[in-house]
Parts: sequence; C-alpha cells; structure tokens
Amino acid sequence: MFDIAAYLDRIGLAEAPAPSVEGLGRLQRAHRRAIPFENLDIPLGYGISLEPDAIFDKLVTRRRGGYCFEQNSLYGAALTALGFPNRPLISRVWLGAQGVPARAHTLNLVTIDGEAWVADAGFGGSYVPPMRLVGGAETETDDGARHRLHFDPDHGWTLERRGRYDLTDGRGPDSAEWYTQCSFSTEEVAPIDLEVSNHWTATRPNTRFTTHCIVSLAPPGGFLALTDRTLTISGNGTERIEIDSPAQWRTLLENAFGITLTAEEVDRLPLF
Repeated sequence: MFDIAAYLDRIGLAEAPAPSVEGLGRLQRAHRRAIPFENLDIPLGYGISLEPDAIFDKLVTRRRGGYCFEQNSLYGAALTALGFPNRPLISRVWLGAQGVPARAHTLNLVTIDGEAWVADAGFGGSYVPPMRLVGGAETETDDGARHRLHFDPDHGWTLERRGRYDLTDGRGPDSAEWYTQCSFSTEEVAPIDLEVSNHWTATRPNTRFTTHCIVSLAPPGGFLALTDRTLTISGNGTERIEIDSPAQWRTLLENAFGITLTAEEVDRLPLF
C-alpha cells in the first residue's frame, strides 16, 4: 500500500489536498519544489528501476531525486492514493532535438469532474502547472513564463512555452517566441511501453542523460540547475558557479538539493 503520509511529508504538505483542480495544483507544485530532478544513478551505473517500491525507497525514504519515469510514477501513485483517477502518457521532447525525437518522456493524464488534465511533476526544465486538456488552454507560472496547449494534426497534443530562457534547463531557445516543449497522444500506455522508453533513455549512447550529470529544482519564481560542474541559479538575475573539486561538488549537492552521495560515489562520476 502506498504510504501517503510519508510522501506528503517528503514534499512538505501538512495535509492531503482534496481531489480537485486546486488540490492537483498544490500537489504538483509541492512535488516539483521538493524532489529534485536528477539522473545520477545512470552515470553511477546503478540503472533506473521502475518498480514502485524501488522508486518510493529512492525518492521518498532515501530522499534522492529521479528523472521523469521515476518522478511521474511516484506522482501517479500518490494521485491514485488521494482519489485522483490517472494514467500515464508518453511524449516526445522537442527541445534541442535533431529530427523527430524518441518517445522518451512520461507525464500523467488526470480526470477531475469528468474533465481531462495533463499533470507533469517530472519535466526537468521550468515548472509547468497542471493544464486542462483542451485546445487553446493557456496558463502563466510565477516565473513569468506562459504555457499553452494545442492539437497538431502531425504531432498530436503539443505543449508550448514562452518565457525567460535562463529559467529553464538550457534547452529552450533564447527568444521571446513560443516554442514546443513536448508532444503527446492520449492513447493507452502499458507498463512495457514505459519500460522500453525508460531503457532507451537510460542507456542510449551520446544523449543528454547518458553523457551529463543533471540535477534541478524549480523553487518559486526561479530555477536551480547543476549540470556537470556548473551550478546555475536563476531568479531576478542569473548566476553561474563553476565547481572546482569533488568535495565542493558533493557539499553543494547536499546543501542545494538535499541529495547525499558518498565521496566514493562522487569520485565515480565523470566530472573531475
């Protein structure tokens, strides 16, 4: 059984939100602000397990982070425990893509009062709130960015963003124009579909997740990202700090993101 009390404690909510639109927003915001997005188990050689108990142990009990397949699996289980009907979707991420990208991201489709909402607690870029799945839906986040949904005959549902470039993970274009973050369909997704996408994402050579060490959080009004040896702090302005040693990197990881790795694990990362 899902330990909802431990999950709510992990994301800093004193009480369970009601299964409503407002409750969905509160839950997703708290999750993204508390649980870091990170891929460190890939360069460490541990691999990424999609077993629910393994995800809960890693992200909640051991207070690590995870990437989309872990984050949205945990989030989906919490939604179910709280009375939000939901199921996973698989999407293509178009940021920085050369040609058509693989279906290498997952998010959740949530039903509230008979209406469909897309909810994603595991996108590693800037925070995107839950959005009603209807063409033309548009919303603004507290970092000043706008997000909108529309249906594209070629790519299905498409999520677009327009906002400050420095408040993302570096993959958005440096412009004030709308750009596509991801596209998806609402077809049923089986567990094996997630397994295949997760395996490709975690093992494909020369991709973002197999060549970089990535950690991020989306605090109110800003973005905090550690990519390899560079820490980027974005808010009113943007500051970049280069990390000089494994000890400094390990200390920053714990102080800024709440992630504890041993000195031996940090030495195994391809950083220094």
